[in-house]
Amino acid sequence: MPNAQSNTFHQLLMVAGRLLLASLFLPAGISKLTGFAGTVGYIASAGLPFPTLGALIAIVVEIGAGLAVILGFQTRIAALILALFTLVASFFFHPYWAVPADQQYVTQLLFFKNIAVVGGLLTLTAWGAGAWSLDARRKG
Repeated sequence: MPNAQSNTFHQLLMVAGRLLLASLFLPAGISKLTGFAGTVGYIASAGLPFPTLGALIAIVVEIGAGLAVILGFQTRIAALILALFTLVASFFFHPYWAVPADQQYVTQLLFFKNIAVVGGLLTLTAWGAGAWSLDARRKG
């Protein structure tokens, strides 16, 4: 049976993990919002249709789900949304297999960094936010 000290440590790790995962999304969403025209242009440059709609979706997902993960609110749903968003975005914006050889290293690094983040988000989806979260307060 775990003692109070190990449970506190476990909960600290859960909060730290949520904050660190969200640190990728919340600033990115704010940056997309404040640089909206550039975001739309970047999405268009990838050849995706409806770049304005895509930018709006990205902003809502990154800011909304990022904040939800930080707060531990509807965490499993938010983490799953972020995981799917990140997985799809990785194929469109980090296609290391389709860039010149001199660009492959960084692009491949970014692609697999995103894949690792997807793994963390899926773990959060499976286990939830922990006891120090709005999800736990709503259940209690």
